[in-house]
Amino acid sequence: MSTSRKIKVVITIVALLVGYWLQQKEDTKGSSLPTTETTHNTTDNFNYFPTSTTGITIKHNGYQLSYNEKHEQAEWVAYILNKNDIVYTNHKRPFFIQDPKITTKSADWRNYKRSGYDKGHLCPAGDRRASKSTHDETFYTSNISPQNHEFNAGIWNKLEQKTRYWAKKYNRLYVVTGGVLEPNLKTIGKENVSVPNYFYKVLLDYTQPEIKAIAFLLPHKESNKPLYDFVISIDELEQKTGIDFFPELPDSLENQLEASTDYKNWSFR
Repeated sequence: MSTSRKIKVVITIVALLVGYWLQQKEDTKGSSLPTTETTHNTTDNFNYFPTSTTGITIKHNGYQLSYNEKHEQAEWVAYILNKNDIVYTNHKRPFFIQDPKITTKSADWRNYKRSGYDKGHLCPAGDRRASKSTHDETFYTSNISPQNHEFNAGIWNKLEQKTRYWAKKYNRLYVVTGGVLEPNLKTIGKENVSVPNYFYKVLLDYTQPEIKAIAFLLPHKESNKPLYDFVISIDELEQKTGIDFFPELPDSLENQLEASTDYKNWSFR
């Protein structure tokens, strides 16, 4: 092989290696925290779930939860919401059924019958339309809580829609939702399902270049106020619930995110 041909071969190999390196660098750009790319099992490869005050944690394909048997509902439901999860497929709405993974049995749906309260989703069915199986999982009674209809169809629905908007805008969110389960709550049904006075939602945008978090605490009543009126610090929410929402984050990042009530880096439109 001539010298000039050898040089051309070497140049070609170098060009291919540089191209491969640049592609790998681009593929790994985006997050300093573990992520998942599948919409069918959105709890895999993600270790930033909250602490459980009950020790009863259940993992489904579309979300994970901590169940509180005393209150007959989850104290939190957590999942990853990718922009690719936001689809508009209309699956047939299934019946509400008890969660097959909870050994003590989650509340029967009949507790809600004639109670005056909606079966309010914690992980919304609208966040899990990418597959029929994950959509149907949201109808386990471990994933619902009694909600006043005006609240459920009003300000709470508005927050759920805003969460989907942010998931599309920021590519990927980590979502934690629940009712504040405290002593002496009103109950419904034969199994005494608690009716929370407040509901919360915590969002973590863990995609570079700007990792940010925001928490909402909403009184369980109808409201026409803007959503940013309900922003509180995650530190304050942890005091109210006894839950550590980001126990595995690096301490410096956790402290920074949880102390803030600044919502200006989130797009409220």
